[in-house]
Amino acid sequence: HSASNAKRGRPVIDDEALICSAQAGDADAFEQLLERHYDTLYRFAYKWCGNRADAEDVAQQACLKLASAMASFRFEATFTSWLYRLVINCAKDWARTQRRHEGLDVEGANDALSEPGSVEQQAYLWQVLKLLDRLPEGIKETLLLVHAEGLTHGEAARVLEVKESTVSWRLHQFRKHYRLVLDQGGLRE
Repeated sequence: HSASNAKRGRPVIDDEALICSAQAGDADAFEQLLERHYDTLYRFAYKWCGNRADAEDVAQQACLKLASAMASFRFEATFTSWLYRLVINCAKDWARTQRRHEGLDVEGANDALSEPGSVEQQAYLWQVLKLLDRLPEGIKETLLLVHAEGLTHGEAARVLEVKESTVSWRLHQFRKHYRLVLDQGGLRE
C-alpha cells in the first residue's frame, strides 16, 4: 500500500496516525486506513461466509460500521484485532437477516485461504467450513481466528473478548466432538 500511496502523492503514515485523523473526521485518512486493511476485512468475511457474494455484503456492512464505529476505537487492542471483532459482529447480524446460501464458492478459494494446498485439501477445508455453520455459538469464530487467520490463543481471546482458557476449551470441544471426522479426513452428514 505504500507504493499506491506514493503514486497518489500521499506520505506513508502509520496506522495510529491514520486512526487518530480518521477519528477527527479526516475522510482521506479513513480512506487510506480502509485501503490498507480492506483485504484482511474481506478475506475474513469470505472465510466466514464461504462465498464471494455474501462476503462482499458482509465486507460492505463492515466498512459502513467501521465508519460509524471509528470513534469507539480506543487503542486497547490492535486495530486488526478490533477489525476481526467488527467483521464477526457484521457477519452475525447479516446471517440473522439474510437467507442462508448453501453453495460455497470454490472458485477463488485459494485467494481467500492463506495456506496453499492440494485440490483435495481445499475441498476438505470447504467441507469443514460448511460444517462450521452448524457449530454452537463461539466455536466458529474461534476456529477461524486460530486456524484460518493464524492467531494465537491469546490474540483470539482478545478479539473475542473472552479468556484465553475459553479459546482453548472451544478448540478442545471441537476436536473432541469432531475427532472422528477430522481423523478420517472426511465429513459424514
